[in-house]
Amino acid sequence: MTQQHGGKILAKRLAMHGVERVFSVPGESFLAALDGLHDEAIPNIVCRQEGGAAMMAEAYGKMTGQPGVLFVTRGPGATNASAGLHIAMHDATPMVCFVGQIPLKHRDRGVFQEVDYRAFFGPLVKWVAEVERTDRLAEYIDRAFAVAQAGRPGPVVLALPEDILSAMTDPPEIRPGARAMPSVHLDTLAPFVQALSLAKSPLIICGGPHWSDTDRQSAQTLAERTGAPIAVTFRKQDYIDNDHPNYAGDFGVGMNPALGARLSTSDCILLLGAELNDITTADFTLLDPAKAPTILQVHPEPEAASKTYPATFAVTATPNAVLHQLVEAIEPLNSDKGAVEARASYETWQKPQPTPGAVQMEQVIGWLRDNASPDTIITNGAGNYAAFLHRYHRFRQYGTQVAPTSGSMGYGLPAAISAKLHNPDQPVICLAGDGCLQMSIQELSTARQYGADIIVIVANNGRYGTIRMHQEKTYPGRVSGTDLFNPNYATLAAAYGGTGHTVTDNAQFADAYTEALTGGLHIIELKLDPKMLATTKSL
Repeated sequence: MTQQHGGKILAKRLAMHGVERVFSVPGESFLAALDGLHDEAIPNIVCRQEGGAAMMAEAYGKMTGQPGVLFVTRGPGATNASAGLHIAMHDATPMVCFVGQIPLKHRDRGVFQEVDYRAFFGPLVKWVAEVERTDRLAEYIDRAFAVAQAGRPGPVVLALPEDILSAMTDPPEIRPGARAMPSVHLDTLAPFVQALSLAKSPLIICGGPHWSDTDRQSAQTLAERTGAPIAVTFRKQDYIDNDHPNYAGDFGVGMNPALGARLSTSDCILLLGAELNDITTADFTLLDPAKAPTILQVHPEPEAASKTYPATFAVTATPNAVLHQLVEAIEPLNSDKGAVEARASYETWQKPQPTPGAVQMEQVIGWLRDNASPDTIITNGAGNYAAFLHRYHRFRQYGTQVAPTSGSMGYGLPAAISAKLHNPDQPVICLAGDGCLQMSIQELSTARQYGADIIVIVANNGRYGTIRMHQEKTYPGRVSGTDLFNPNYATLAAAYGGTGHTVTDNAQFADAYTEALTGGLHIIELKLDPKMLATTKSL
Protein backbone atom coordinates (compact mmCIF):
# COMPACT_ATOMS: atom_id res chain seq x y z
CA MET A 1 0.00 0.00 0.00
CA THR A 2 1.39 3.39 -1.02
CA GLN A 3 1.75 5.75 1.90
CA GLN A 4 0.22 9.24 1.80
CA HIS A 5 0.89 12.40 3.72
CA GLY A 6 -1.68 13.59 6.24
CA GLY A 7 -3.01 16.34 3.98
CA LYS A 8 -4.08 13.80 1.34
CA ILE A 9 -5.68 11.57 3.95
CA LEU A 10 -7.56 14.59 5.29
CA ALA A 11 -8.87 15.66 1.87
CA LYS A 12 -9.98 12.13 1.01
CA ARG A 13 -11.78 11.85 4.33
CA LEU A 14 -13.64 15.10 3.65
CA ALA A 15 -14.77 13.67 0.31
CA MET A 16 -16.00 10.52 2.09
CA HIS A 17 -18.08 12.74 4.41
CA GLY A 18 -19.71 14.37 1.38
CA VAL A 19 -18.15 17.81 1.84
CA GLU A 20 -19.23 20.02 -1.07
CA ARG A 21 -16.86 22.94 -0.47
CA VAL A 22 -14.52 24.32 2.13
CA PHE A 23 -13.81 27.91 3.15
CA SER A 24 -10.33 29.10 4.02
CA VAL A 25 -7.67 31.74 4.31
CA PRO A 26 -4.41 29.98 3.32
CA GLY A 27 -1.48 29.62 5.69
CA GLU A 28 1.90 27.93 5.59
CA SER A 29 0.91 25.83 8.61
CA PHE A 30 -1.45 23.65 6.55
CA LEU A 31 0.23 23.47 3.15
CA ALA A 32 -0.13 19.69 3.18
CA ALA A 33 -3.92 20.05 3.48
CA LEU A 34 -3.96 22.46 0.53
CA ASP A 35 -1.93 19.92 -1.41
CA GLY A 36 -4.47 17.24 -0.56
CA LEU A 37 -7.38 19.41 -1.67
CA HIS A 38 -5.61 19.89 -5.01
CA ASP A 39 -6.37 16.26 -5.86
CA GLU A 40 -10.01 16.23 -4.68
CA ALA A 41 -13.00 17.76 -6.42
CA ILE A 42 -13.81 19.89 -3.38
CA PRO A 43 -13.88 23.63 -4.17
CA ASN A 44 -11.83 25.74 -1.79
CA ILE A 45 -13.41 29.18 -1.35
CA VAL A 46 -10.48 31.39 -0.43
CA CYS A 47 -11.62 34.37 1.63
CA ARG A 48 -10.06 37.67 2.67
CA GLN A 49 -10.22 37.34 6.45
CA GLU A 50 -10.73 34.36 8.72
CA GLY A 51 -13.78 35.85 10.41
CA GLY A 52 -15.53 36.12 7.05
CA ALA A 53 -14.46 32.60 6.09
CA ALA A 54 -15.82 31.25 9.38
CA MET A 55 -19.14 33.02 8.85
CA MET A 56 -19.41 31.57 5.34
CA ALA A 57 -18.81 28.09 6.71
CA GLU A 58 -21.33 28.70 9.49
CA ALA A 59 -23.94 29.91 6.99
CA TYR A 60 -23.38 26.75 4.93
CA GLY A 61 -24.00 24.61 8.01
CA LYS A 62 -27.09 26.60 8.87
CA MET A 63 -28.54 26.19 5.37
CA THR A 64 -27.76 22.51 4.87
CA GLY A 65 -27.64 20.90 8.31
CA GLN A 66 -24.26 19.45 7.27
CA PRO A 67 -21.04 20.69 8.87
CA GLY A 68 -19.55 23.77 7.28
CA VAL A 69 -15.81 23.17 6.87
CA LEU A 70 -13.21 25.84 7.57
CA PHE A 71 -9.40 25.92 7.25
CA VAL A 72 -7.42 28.65 9.01
CA THR A 73 -3.80 29.05 9.99
CA ARG A 74 -2.33 29.18 13.47
CA GLY A 75 -2.27 32.13 15.87
CA PRO A 76 -3.93 35.22 14.34
CA GLY A 77 -5.79 33.12 11.78
CA ALA A 78 -7.39 30.96 14.45
CA THR A 79 -8.25 33.87 16.73
CA ASN A 80 -9.81 35.79 13.83
CA ALA A 81 -11.99 32.76 13.11
CA SER A 82 -13.37 32.71 16.65
CA ALA A 83 -16.09 35.22 15.70
CA GLY A 84 -17.70 32.68 13.34
CA LEU A 85 -17.21 29.82 15.79
CA HIS A 86 -19.07 31.79 18.46
CA ILE A 87 -22.00 32.21 16.07
CA ALA A 88 -22.01 28.47 15.33
CA MET A 89 -22.01 27.59 19.03
CA HIS A 90 -24.76 30.05 19.90
CA ASP A 91 -26.88 29.18 16.87
CA ALA A 92 -26.39 25.38 17.15
CA THR A 93 -24.79 25.12 13.70
CA PRO A 94 -22.69 22.07 12.73
CA MET A 95 -19.19 23.16 11.76
CA VAL A 96 -15.69 21.67 11.63
CA CYS A 97 -12.72 24.03 11.80
CA PHE A 98 -9.22 22.77 10.94
CA VAL A 99 -6.49 24.96 12.42
CA GLY A 100 -2.88 24.75 11.30
CA GLN A 101 -0.59 24.37 14.29
CA ILE A 102 3.09 24.72 15.08
CA PRO A 103 5.15 21.50 14.69
CA LEU A 104 4.42 19.09 17.51
CA LYS A 105 8.15 18.75 18.19
CA HIS A 106 8.24 22.43 19.28
CA ARG A 107 5.12 22.49 21.45
CA ASP A 108 5.34 24.45 24.73
CA ARG A 109 8.41 26.40 23.63
CA GLY A 110 6.45 29.58 22.90
CA VAL A 111 7.46 29.50 19.25
CA PHE A 112 6.11 31.73 16.49
CA GLN A 113 2.26 31.91 16.62
CA GLU A 114 1.92 29.12 19.18
CA VAL A 115 -1.51 28.93 20.87
CA ASP A 116 -2.92 26.30 23.21
CA TYR A 117 -6.12 25.67 21.24
CA ARG A 118 -7.67 23.40 23.85
CA ALA A 119 -7.50 26.25 26.35
CA PHE A 120 -8.45 28.98 23.86
CA PHE A 121 -11.41 27.30 22.17
CA GLY A 122 -12.51 25.04 25.03
CA PRO A 123 -15.35 27.28 26.33
CA LEU A 124 -16.32 28.39 22.81
CA VAL A 125 -17.00 25.12 20.92
CA LYS A 126 -18.47 21.65 21.48
CA TRP A 127 -15.13 19.86 21.24
CA VAL A 128 -11.52 20.81 20.53
CA ALA A 129 -8.62 18.43 20.03
CA GLU A 130 -5.10 18.34 18.61
CA VAL A 131 -4.01 15.45 16.39
CA GLU A 132 -0.71 13.99 17.60
CA ARG A 133 -0.36 10.96 15.30
CA THR A 134 -0.81 10.93 11.54
CA ASP A 135 -2.18 7.39 11.56
CA ARG A 136 -5.07 8.58 13.79
CA LEU A 137 -6.01 11.54 11.59
CA ALA A 138 -9.04 9.81 10.02
CA GLU A 139 -10.28 8.79 13.46
CA TYR A 140 -10.22 12.41 14.66
CA ILE A 141 -11.91 13.69 11.51
CA ASP A 142 -14.73 11.14 11.79
CA ARG A 143 -15.27 12.02 15.43
CA ALA A 144 -15.27 15.74 14.63
CA PHE A 145 -18.06 15.30 12.08
CA ALA A 146 -20.02 13.09 14.48
CA VAL A 147 -19.77 15.52 17.41
CA ALA A 148 -20.61 18.54 15.23
CA GLN A 149 -23.92 16.92 14.20
CA ALA A 150 -24.92 15.02 17.35
CA GLY A 151 -27.65 16.24 19.69
CA ARG A 152 -27.58 20.01 19.69
CA PRO A 153 -25.21 20.68 16.76
CA GLY A 154 -22.24 22.98 17.08
CA PRO A 155 -18.65 23.73 16.06
CA VAL A 156 -15.63 21.49 16.53
CA VAL A 157 -11.98 22.54 16.25
CA LEU A 158 -9.17 20.20 15.21
CA ALA A 159 -5.62 21.53 15.50
CA LEU A 160 -3.22 20.01 12.96
CA PRO A 161 0.47 20.25 13.85
CA GLU A 162 2.47 20.98 10.73
CA ASP A 163 4.81 17.99 11.10
CA ILE A 164 1.93 15.60 11.82
CA LEU A 165 0.00 16.83 8.77
CA SER A 166 2.96 16.45 6.40
CA ALA A 167 4.14 13.07 7.73
CA MET A 168 3.58 9.90 5.69
CA THR A 169 1.43 6.97 6.79
CA ASP A 170 -0.73 4.18 5.37
CA PRO A 171 -4.18 5.45 4.30
CA PRO A 172 -7.01 4.24 6.56
CA GLU A 173 -9.09 1.30 5.42
CA ILE A 174 -12.17 1.93 7.58
CA ARG A 175 -15.05 4.03 6.36
CA PRO A 176 -16.88 6.66 8.48
CA GLY A 177 -19.54 5.18 10.76
CA ALA A 178 -23.28 5.74 10.47
CA ARG A 179 -25.09 8.46 12.40
CA ALA A 180 -27.66 7.47 15.00
CA MET A 181 -31.01 8.96 14.00
CA PRO A 182 -33.48 10.01 16.70
CA SER A 183 -36.74 8.15 17.12
CA VAL A 184 -39.64 8.49 19.55
CA HIS A 185 -42.33 5.89 20.24
CA LEU A 186 -45.91 7.07 19.86
CA ASP A 187 -46.71 6.06 23.46
CA THR A 188 -44.15 8.60 24.66
CA LEU A 189 -46.11 11.33 22.91
CA ALA A 190 -49.48 10.41 24.45
CA PRO A 191 -49.22 13.16 27.12
CA PHE A 192 -48.45 15.67 24.36
CA VAL A 193 -51.54 14.65 22.42
CA GLN A 194 -53.77 14.82 25.49
CA ALA A 195 -52.44 18.21 26.63
CA LEU A 196 -52.85 19.80 23.20
CA SER A 197 -56.37 18.40 22.87
CA LEU A 198 -57.50 19.71 26.27
CA ALA A 199 -55.83 23.12 26.07
CA LYS A 200 -58.06 26.16 25.72
CA SER A 201 -55.36 28.58 24.56
CA PRO A 202 -52.45 26.55 23.14
CA LEU A 203 -49.44 28.04 21.41
CA ILE A 204 -46.92 26.29 19.14
CA ILE A 205 -43.39 27.75 18.94
CA CYS A 206 -40.83 26.51 16.39
CA GLY A 207 -37.09 27.15 16.56
CA GLY A 208 -33.67 25.73 17.18
CA PRO A 209 -31.64 23.50 14.84
CA HIS A 210 -32.87 20.54 12.79
CA TRP A 211 -35.63 21.87 10.54
CA SER A 212 -36.73 21.17 6.98
CA ASP A 213 -39.48 22.01 4.54
CA THR A 214 -41.19 18.75 5.55
CA ASP A 215 -41.14 19.93 9.16
CA ARG A 216 -42.62 23.24 8.06
CA GLN A 217 -45.55 21.52 6.38
CA SER A 218 -46.13 19.14 9.30
CA ALA A 219 -46.01 21.93 11.86
CA GLN A 220 -48.52 23.95 9.86
CA THR A 221 -50.83 20.93 9.65
CA LEU A 222 -50.50 20.44 13.41
CA ALA A 223 -51.50 24.05 13.97
CA GLU A 224 -54.52 23.59 11.74
CA ARG A 225 -55.61 20.41 13.54
CA THR A 226 -55.29 21.95 17.01
CA GLY A 227 -56.61 25.39 16.11
CA ALA A 228 -53.51 26.87 17.75
CA PRO A 229 -51.50 29.91 16.71
CA ILE A 230 -48.01 29.00 15.54
CA ALA A 231 -45.01 31.28 16.00
CA VAL A 232 -41.23 31.10 15.67
CA THR A 233 -38.21 32.19 17.67
CA PHE A 234 -35.70 34.92 16.84
CA ARG A 235 -34.59 34.83 13.21
CA LYS A 236 -36.38 31.58 12.41
CA GLN A 237 -39.20 33.25 10.48
CA ASP A 238 -38.70 31.02 7.45
CA TYR A 239 -39.60 27.95 9.53
CA ILE A 240 -43.29 28.66 8.83
CA ASP A 241 -44.98 30.18 5.77
CA ASN A 242 -45.71 33.70 6.98
CA ASP A 243 -48.88 33.74 4.83
CA HIS A 244 -50.31 30.74 6.69
CA PRO A 245 -53.54 31.69 8.52
CA ASN A 246 -52.25 30.27 11.82
CA TYR A 247 -48.90 32.09 11.68
CA ALA A 248 -48.72 34.65 14.49
CA GLY A 249 -45.23 36.16 14.20
CA ASP A 250 -41.84 35.81 15.84
CA PHE A 251 -40.58 35.93 19.41
CA GLY A 252 -37.57 38.07 18.58
CA VAL A 253 -36.03 41.31 19.73
CA GLY A 254 -38.69 44.01 19.38
CA MET A 255 -41.52 41.47 19.12
CA ASN A 256 -45.18 42.32 18.67
CA PRO A 257 -46.40 43.17 22.21
CA ALA A 258 -49.66 41.34 21.54
CA LEU A 259 -47.73 38.16 20.73
CA GLY A 260 -45.76 38.53 23.93
CA ALA A 261 -49.01 38.87 25.86
CA ARG A 262 -50.31 35.70 24.22
CA LEU A 263 -47.28 33.80 25.49
CA SER A 264 -48.04 35.05 29.00
CA THR A 265 -51.65 33.84 28.89
CA SER A 266 -51.31 30.53 27.02
CA ASP A 267 -52.24 27.47 29.06
CA CYS A 268 -50.20 25.03 26.92
CA ILE A 269 -46.98 25.78 25.02
CA LEU A 270 -45.53 23.27 22.57
CA LEU A 271 -41.83 23.93 21.91
CA LEU A 272 -40.63 22.31 18.69
CA GLY A 273 -36.86 22.67 18.96
CA ALA A 274 -37.39 26.08 20.52
CA GLU A 275 -36.31 27.28 23.95
CA LEU A 276 -37.88 29.74 26.38
CA ASN A 277 -34.79 31.89 26.72
CA ASP A 278 -34.17 35.59 27.36
CA ILE A 279 -35.09 36.63 23.80
CA THR A 280 -38.23 34.49 23.57
CA THR A 281 -39.56 35.74 26.91
CA ALA A 282 -38.42 39.39 26.71
CA ASP A 283 -35.66 38.96 29.30
CA PHE A 284 -37.71 36.42 31.29
CA THR A 285 -40.54 38.90 31.97
CA LEU A 286 -43.34 37.25 29.96
CA LEU A 287 -43.46 34.03 31.97
CA ASP A 288 -43.00 33.39 35.68
CA PRO A 289 -41.17 30.06 36.21
CA ALA A 290 -43.13 29.58 39.44
CA LYS A 291 -46.42 29.88 37.55
CA ALA A 292 -45.49 28.26 34.28
CA PRO A 293 -48.27 26.76 32.13
CA THR A 294 -48.16 23.27 30.65
CA ILE A 295 -44.93 23.15 28.65
CA LEU A 296 -44.35 20.40 26.08
CA GLN A 297 -40.73 20.43 24.97
CA VAL A 298 -39.11 18.68 22.01
CA HIS A 299 -35.37 19.33 21.83
CA PRO A 300 -32.31 17.33 20.70
CA GLU A 301 -30.33 18.29 23.81
CA PRO A 302 -31.52 16.70 27.09
CA GLU A 303 -30.17 19.62 29.11
CA ALA A 304 -32.46 22.05 27.28
CA ALA A 305 -35.58 20.74 29.04
CA SER A 306 -36.47 22.75 32.14
CA LYS A 307 -33.37 24.95 31.81
CA THR A 308 -35.30 27.96 33.14
CA TYR A 309 -38.94 27.00 32.88
CA PRO A 310 -40.10 23.57 34.10
CA ALA A 311 -41.27 21.35 31.26
CA THR A 312 -44.38 19.34 32.02
CA PHE A 313 -43.47 16.71 29.43
CA ALA A 314 -40.26 16.56 27.42
CA VAL A 315 -38.65 14.31 24.83
CA THR A 316 -35.08 14.34 23.59
CA ALA A 317 -35.53 14.36 19.83
CA THR A 318 -35.59 16.50 16.73
CA PRO A 319 -38.93 17.96 15.63
CA ASN A 320 -38.86 15.64 12.63
CA ALA A 321 -38.98 12.62 14.94
CA VAL A 322 -42.29 13.68 16.52
CA LEU A 323 -44.19 15.95 14.15
CA HIS A 324 -45.61 13.32 11.82
CA GLN A 325 -46.74 11.19 14.77
CA LEU A 326 -48.39 14.14 16.49
CA VAL A 327 -50.24 15.09 13.32
CA GLU A 328 -51.49 11.53 12.88
CA ALA A 329 -52.50 11.15 16.54
CA ILE A 330 -54.43 14.39 17.01
CA GLU A 331 -58.01 14.44 15.76
CA PRO A 332 -58.87 17.62 13.82
CA LEU A 333 -60.76 19.89 16.21
CA ASN A 334 -62.25 22.12 13.53
CA SER A 335 -62.26 24.93 16.07
CA ASP A 336 -60.29 28.08 16.67
CA LYS A 337 -58.19 28.25 19.82
CA GLY A 338 -56.74 31.71 19.32
CA ALA A 339 -55.31 31.43 15.83
CA VAL A 340 -57.74 33.90 14.24
CA GLU A 341 -57.10 36.59 16.83
CA ALA A 342 -53.34 36.01 16.75
CA ARG A 343 -53.29 36.27 12.96
CA ALA A 344 -55.27 39.51 13.03
CA SER A 345 -52.78 40.94 15.50
CA TYR A 346 -49.91 39.93 13.21
CA GLU A 347 -51.56 41.63 10.23
CA THR A 348 -52.03 44.82 12.27
CA TRP A 349 -48.39 44.69 13.41
CA GLN A 350 -47.28 44.62 9.76
CA LYS A 351 -49.01 47.88 8.86
CA PRO A 352 -46.17 50.35 8.20
CA GLN A 353 -45.43 52.94 10.86
CA PRO A 354 -43.97 56.09 9.21
CA THR A 355 -40.36 57.02 9.96
CA PRO A 356 -38.50 60.25 9.05
CA GLY A 357 -36.82 60.84 5.72
CA ALA A 358 -37.37 60.44 1.99
CA VAL A 359 -36.13 56.84 2.12
CA GLN A 360 -38.03 54.76 4.65
CA MET A 361 -37.05 51.24 5.61
CA GLU A 362 -40.64 50.18 6.22
CA GLN A 363 -41.46 51.09 2.61
CA VAL A 364 -38.38 49.34 1.18
CA ILE A 365 -39.04 46.13 3.12
CA GLY A 366 -42.74 46.34 2.30
CA TRP A 367 -41.88 46.55 -1.38
CA LEU A 368 -39.64 43.48 -1.10
CA ARG A 369 -42.37 41.61 0.78
CA ASP A 370 -44.87 42.28 -2.00
CA ASN A 371 -42.59 41.99 -5.03
CA ALA A 372 -39.54 39.80 -4.40
CA SER A 373 -39.87 36.18 -5.49
CA PRO A 374 -40.71 33.74 -2.66
CA ASP A 375 -37.40 31.93 -3.10
CA THR A 376 -35.36 35.09 -2.43
CA ILE A 377 -32.80 34.45 0.32
CA ILE A 378 -32.17 37.34 2.70
CA THR A 379 -29.15 37.45 4.99
CA ASN A 380 -28.32 40.03 7.63
CA GLY A 381 -26.05 40.72 10.56
CA ALA A 382 -26.92 42.95 13.50
CA GLY A 383 -28.31 46.45 13.84
CA ASN A 384 -31.54 48.40 14.13
CA TYR A 385 -32.08 48.16 10.37
CA ALA A 386 -32.92 44.46 10.88
CA ALA A 387 -35.98 45.35 12.95
CA PHE A 388 -37.72 46.47 9.77
CA LEU A 389 -36.97 43.15 8.09
CA HIS A 390 -38.28 41.18 11.06
CA ARG A 391 -41.47 43.22 11.32
CA TYR A 392 -42.47 43.93 7.72
CA HIS A 393 -41.13 41.13 5.55
CA ARG A 394 -42.80 37.77 5.01
CA PHE A 395 -40.75 34.62 4.53
CA ARG A 396 -42.77 32.14 2.50
CA GLN A 397 -40.26 29.34 1.89
CA TYR A 398 -38.00 27.45 4.24
CA GLY A 399 -34.31 28.26 3.78
CA THR A 400 -34.77 31.91 2.79
CA GLN A 401 -33.65 33.53 6.07
CA VAL A 402 -29.99 33.27 7.08
CA ALA A 403 -29.11 35.36 10.12
CA PRO A 404 -27.25 35.01 13.42
CA THR A 405 -29.31 34.59 16.58
CA SER A 406 -26.11 35.55 18.39
CA GLY A 407 -26.50 39.13 17.18
CA SER A 408 -23.15 39.23 15.38
CA MET A 409 -22.31 42.20 13.19
CA GLY A 410 -20.59 41.64 9.86
CA TYR A 411 -22.43 38.37 9.20
CA GLY A 412 -24.73 39.35 6.35
CA LEU A 413 -22.16 39.70 3.55
CA PRO A 414 -20.22 36.44 4.14
CA ALA A 415 -23.52 34.60 4.64
CA ALA A 416 -24.91 35.99 1.38
CA ILE A 417 -21.83 34.81 -0.53
CA SER A 418 -22.15 31.33 0.97
CA ALA A 419 -25.88 31.28 0.23
CA LYS A 420 -25.37 32.26 -3.41
CA LEU A 421 -22.66 29.65 -3.94
CA HIS A 422 -25.01 27.00 -2.55
CA ASN A 423 -28.14 28.32 -4.33
CA PRO A 424 -26.86 29.89 -7.57
CA ASP A 425 -30.31 30.06 -9.17
CA GLN A 426 -32.01 31.96 -6.33
CA PRO A 427 -31.83 35.72 -5.72
CA VAL A 428 -29.73 36.47 -2.63
CA ILE A 429 -29.93 39.75 -0.73
CA CYS A 430 -27.50 40.89 1.93
CA LEU A 431 -29.30 43.46 4.06
CA ALA A 432 -26.78 45.38 6.15
CA GLY A 433 -26.31 48.57 8.06
CA ASP A 434 -23.32 50.73 7.16
CA GLY A 435 -21.50 49.68 10.33
CA CYS A 436 -22.43 46.04 9.90
CA LEU A 437 -21.29 45.88 6.27
CA GLN A 438 -17.94 47.54 6.90
CA MET A 439 -16.96 44.82 9.37
CA SER A 440 -16.60 42.31 6.52
CA ILE A 441 -16.71 44.50 3.41
CA GLN A 442 -13.46 43.03 2.07
CA GLU A 443 -15.37 39.83 1.26
CA LEU A 444 -16.83 41.64 -1.75
CA SER A 445 -13.59 40.51 -3.38
CA THR A 446 -14.45 36.89 -2.53
CA ALA A 447 -17.90 37.33 -4.05
CA ARG A 448 -16.42 38.55 -7.31
CA GLN A 449 -13.71 35.91 -7.45
CA TYR A 450 -16.21 33.06 -7.25
CA GLY A 451 -19.06 34.64 -9.21
CA ALA A 452 -21.45 35.03 -6.27
CA ASP A 453 -23.82 37.59 -7.82
CA ILE A 454 -25.45 38.99 -4.70
CA ILE A 455 -27.50 42.11 -4.06
CA VAL A 456 -26.22 44.19 -1.14
CA ILE A 457 -28.71 46.65 0.33
CA VAL A 458 -26.95 49.10 2.66
CA ALA A 459 -29.00 50.99 5.22
CA ASN A 460 -26.71 54.01 5.59
CA ASN A 461 -27.41 56.33 8.50
CA GLY A 462 -23.79 57.22 9.22
CA ARG A 463 -23.63 55.66 12.66
CA TYR A 464 -23.71 52.54 14.77
CA GLY A 465 -27.47 52.87 15.08
CA THR A 466 -28.21 50.39 17.85
CA ILE A 467 -25.46 51.73 20.10
CA ARG A 468 -26.48 55.33 19.37
CA MET A 469 -30.07 54.48 20.31
CA HIS A 470 -29.00 53.15 23.71
CA GLN A 471 -26.54 56.00 24.13
CA GLU A 472 -29.22 58.64 23.54
CA LYS A 473 -31.51 56.94 26.04
CA THR A 474 -28.86 56.54 28.73
CA TYR A 475 -26.71 59.63 28.15
CA PRO A 476 -28.89 62.02 26.07
CA GLY A 477 -27.04 64.62 24.05
CA ARG A 478 -23.62 63.12 24.82
CA VAL A 479 -22.62 61.44 21.56
CA SER A 480 -19.38 59.51 21.86
CA GLY A 481 -17.88 56.83 19.63
CA THR A 482 -20.94 56.07 17.47
CA ASP A 483 -20.46 58.19 14.32
CA LEU A 484 -19.21 56.56 11.10
CA PHE A 485 -17.45 57.67 7.94
CA ASN A 486 -18.76 55.82 4.88
CA PRO A 487 -17.28 55.23 1.43
CA ASN A 488 -19.15 56.09 -1.74
CA TYR A 489 -20.88 52.73 -2.09
CA ALA A 490 -21.72 53.19 -5.77
CA THR A 491 -18.07 53.86 -6.56
CA LEU A 492 -17.03 50.96 -4.34
CA ALA A 493 -19.29 48.61 -6.27
CA ALA A 494 -17.69 49.75 -9.53
CA ALA A 495 -14.22 49.18 -8.06
CA TYR A 496 -15.16 45.54 -7.52
CA GLY A 497 -16.55 45.24 -11.05
CA GLY A 498 -20.15 45.61 -9.92
CA THR A 499 -22.90 48.19 -10.18
CA GLY A 500 -23.84 50.77 -7.59
CA HIS A 501 -27.21 52.41 -6.97
CA THR A 502 -27.81 55.35 -4.66
CA VAL A 503 -31.41 55.61 -3.46
CA THR A 504 -32.44 59.01 -2.11
CA ASP A 505 -36.20 58.54 -2.50
CA ASN A 506 -38.50 55.54 -1.93
CA ALA A 507 -39.63 55.59 -5.57
CA GLN A 508 -36.10 54.84 -6.80
CA PHE A 509 -35.77 51.51 -5.03
CA ALA A 510 -37.93 49.40 -7.34
CA ASP A 511 -35.89 50.27 -10.45
CA ALA A 512 -32.60 49.66 -8.62
CA TYR A 513 -33.72 46.25 -7.39
CA THR A 514 -35.11 45.23 -10.78
CA GLU A 515 -31.80 46.07 -12.44
CA ALA A 516 -29.92 44.17 -9.72
CA LEU A 517 -31.80 40.99 -10.64
CA THR A 518 -30.10 40.98 -14.06
CA GLY A 519 -26.89 39.57 -12.55
CA GLY A 520 -23.53 40.68 -11.29
CA LEU A 521 -22.67 42.32 -7.99
CA HIS A 522 -25.02 45.16 -7.08
CA ILE A 523 -24.82 47.50 -4.09
CA ILE A 524 -27.96 49.51 -3.37
CA GLU A 525 -27.27 52.27 -0.89
CA LEU A 526 -30.27 53.61 1.02
CA LYS A 527 -29.59 57.19 2.10
CA LEU A 528 -31.45 57.30 5.41
CA ASP A 529 -32.34 60.13 7.72
CA PRO A 530 -30.02 59.62 10.73
CA LYS A 531 -33.03 59.90 13.04
CA MET A 532 -34.79 57.00 11.35
CA LEU A 533 -33.22 54.19 13.34
CA ALA A 534 -33.01 56.05 16.64
CA THR A 535 -35.97 54.37 18.33
CA THR A 536 -36.04 50.90 16.78
CA LYS A 537 -34.40 48.08 18.68
CA SER A 538 -33.18 44.92 17.01
CA LEU A 539 -30.01 42.91 17.28
